[in-house]
Amino acid sequence: MSKILTFGVYDYFHLGHLRLFKQCKKYADYLVVAVQDGNYIKKYKPDAVVMYTTEERVEMLEALRIVDKVLVYETVSPEFLEKVDFDILALGEDHKGGRFDDVERWCVAHGKNVVRLKRTPGICSSEIKRELDKRC
Repeated sequence: MSKILTFGVYDYFHLGHLRLFKQCKKYADYLVVAVQDGNYIKKYKPDAVVMYTTEERVEMLEALRIVDKVLVYETVSPEFLEKVDFDILALGEDHKGGRFDDVERWCVAHGKNVVRLKRTPGICSSEIKRELDKRC
């Protein structure tokens, strides 16, 4: 059984996230989703607005049939990846440079495959947040 890992904040869960998970399942049988810890987000982005707690976001993701396992992470790094059982890392097409290059190099050095997945056109968490702010 092959395992694929993807990661994100997953606040304002939307169709783009679901389609990401569906793309992941085309590459592997078992989907591991890592959700970023809310305390870590607040520590490094104090102005960030996160609607749901880490525990609430985990609960929502665990309720999805398509998701097999949910983990919590602080930052995507080789140190985090060393602790996770996976065969394939799913990166977004916009995950480039800096730590993402480090993570990709780590995967290659450790026999893990890396796939780049497309975003869902017209759907963006930041846009959803802005639209909700207008309505309130």
